[in-house]
Amino acid sequence: MSDAALHDHDARISACPACDAVPLAQRVAARGGAGGEDVILSLPTIHCAACITDVEAVLRRHPGVREARVNLTLRRVTIDAPGLSAADLIPVVERIGYEAHELDPAALAASAADRQGRDILMRIGVSGFAMMNIMILSVAVWSGAEAATRDMFHWISGAIALPTVAFAGQPFFSSAWRALKAGRLGMDVPISLALILASAISVYETMNSGDHAYFDAAVMLCFFLLVGRYLDYRTRAVARSAAEELTALEVPRAFRVTAIGEMPVPVAELVPGDLIRIRPGARVPADGEVAEGASEIDRSLLTGESIPVPAAPGTALSAGEVNLTGPLILRVTAAGRDSSLARLTALVAAAESARGRYTSLAERASRLYSPLVHLLAFASFLGWYWTTGDLRHSVNVAAAVLIITCPCALGLAVPAVVTAASGRLFRRGMLIKNGTALERLAEVDCVVFDKTGTLTMGIPQIVSIEAIPPADRDAALALADGSSHPLAMALAQALRDAGHSPAPLAEMREIAGQGVRATWQGREIRLGRAGWLGAEHGAGRISASWLSLGQGAPIRLEFTDRLRPGAEACVTSLVGAGYRVILLSGDAAPVVQDLANRLGLAEWRAGVSPTEKLAAVQELGAEGAHVLMVGDGLNDTGALAQAHVSISPASALDAARTASDIVLMGNDLSPVADALSVARRARRRIKENFAISVLYNIVAVPFAIAGFATPLMAALAMSASSLSVTLNALRLR
Repeated sequence: MSDAALHDHDARISACPACDAVPLAQRVAARGGAGGEDVILSLPTIHCAACITDVEAVLRRHPGVREARVNLTLRRVTIDAPGLSAADLIPVVERIGYEAHELDPAALAASAADRQGRDILMRIGVSGFAMMNIMILSVAVWSGAEAATRDMFHWISGAIALPTVAFAGQPFFSSAWRALKAGRLGMDVPISLALILASAISVYETMNSGDHAYFDAAVMLCFFLLVGRYLDYRTRAVARSAAEELTALEVPRAFRVTAIGEMPVPVAELVPGDLIRIRPGARVPADGEVAEGASEIDRSLLTGESIPVPAAPGTALSAGEVNLTGPLILRVTAAGRDSSLARLTALVAAAESARGRYTSLAERASRLYSPLVHLLAFASFLGWYWTTGDLRHSVNVAAAVLIITCPCALGLAVPAVVTAASGRLFRRGMLIKNGTALERLAEVDCVVFDKTGTLTMGIPQIVSIEAIPPADRDAALALADGSSHPLAMALAQALRDAGHSPAPLAEMREIAGQGVRATWQGREIRLGRAGWLGAEHGAGRISASWLSLGQGAPIRLEFTDRLRPGAEACVTSLVGAGYRVILLSGDAAPVVQDLANRLGLAEWRAGVSPTEKLAAVQELGAEGAHVLMVGDGLNDTGALAQAHVSISPASALDAARTASDIVLMGNDLSPVADALSVARRARRRIKENFAISVLYNIVAVPFAIAGFATPLMAALAMSASSLSVTLNALRLR
């Protein structure tokens, strides 16, 4: 396909963000071997249509960019920019205030589109349309049509029903066949038998001019079961592998320093001892030790540590960290599969696999249900055939038993409740991604919170602005504007909000790893680290920066991390409800203690690495606790995947969101406590639905075994039980 053709393909892509991902990823993969012109960036902070417009507009204006398409669902932008790299485009996006990280197109292209949902919907549509037409034809038979007229309507119904059952019933037939080949009985085996028997009996009755045919029962059965199957699918459809997301987040290339200059090489080709250059603003592609340069490193992505740390020759860096202020030369110690990010990916994959072994209530019920249904139907057939010798009547009774005991209500018991509860929580700003999440959430007795980005917004907020003399605040604003350090940016924003304007400064210069300096009114002023300004670091509430105005002692500026809205109310509600609440953070102990005191939390741990956070969740599980983990960063993904159930804010990194069972769409944290309450009520509704299903079978099955229920009557009874289960689930809304 030519570039022109590919560009035309872009123009035809759906406006629906969710529909854009696969074609774009496939196009990227196709180009990957021939120059790799497209760049994919992760945009974890975008959240609305305005974000899409802003990002696409600024990228399209950039020289060399032919097209940019934002996928809001996946929080990614795919950029068609021949000759440009991610390093060229990330600053363009960050200048308008959006965080951006490069994604590996090859890793993303490995996952194909999931067409299961559309396939089920198509089969529901076909079976529903056929059911309505057959019911119309059946009205004539029920009204008294006889002889040739009745047979004609039966044949027309069969011509509609048989292809419909063969097509729409494929999910059940294929699943039943796989179960039988594996030597087991699943819920789809009796379903398939009921569909086949109802169709076969109907054909037999039609060929012999029988009074009754049950084509409508077969199609109706198929329709209701597909609806249950789709409801179940929708609760699982959003979930993707967090391990794949982590793999895509790994930097795909690095700049290796050689005797002849810098060369871009795939990260997989790096070996221990290689020297690589890391530019300001770039992520570290491999584990290593700083050989040259000085800078500050943002480790929040991996450790949750909110404040950048200095880096100098000899400092150890890990893959995934971000270089902020100065260029560095890194000597590689581990790369590719041996890096710390790759090890974290392996931990997440292992944790996901372990949690995937959770068995839902419906699955546990089906293990007992399926063998019992077959035994009842077979016993009914043998009993009637032994008693009457009438093969035709015996098969009719067996089919009626299979249909009337068909697990339609059982199949809807969980999905109907999950759908109702999901709708309720969605209106509260929570998106449930996993079909068993609500069941697991109802079992929670311990809640573990991450700090930075979860309980807090991860945004420094100055608490000592009054320490700056009013006459010097314009100069302080201008000085802070000259630095990319998060504390300097927080100071600048606070001064602007207070109505100040930057003063004219001369000879401004940022010193990597130290701070920024300039000349104002004939004297040198500085903003930065304590040692650089000759001050004592001392103890702070969260972190501190120092301001020197060229006269007098440096001014200590203290910062705290802004609480997420609803965090205090959420924690208070959970503690009041009797849950054990724990704070685990990679931040320094004074910082974590300060937050724990503000929220009234007695249990907290500081300086926790990603591996230690995962181990802590495992230990709680080994003690018998059912842990809810709430986190947002790469450092949390292992714990999120390991926990009994997990929640991430929408502002979280892609990998954290995909490792989670539930995504909190807004900034408010208070819906977390509501979700636990809704989950417990949902569990009661599920148990009630199971009770309804059991009671229905206790009443209806004896009628079918006694021969009083035809397959049609059985189908109607089955539909009534499904409706009752659905109505009970809607009480949750």
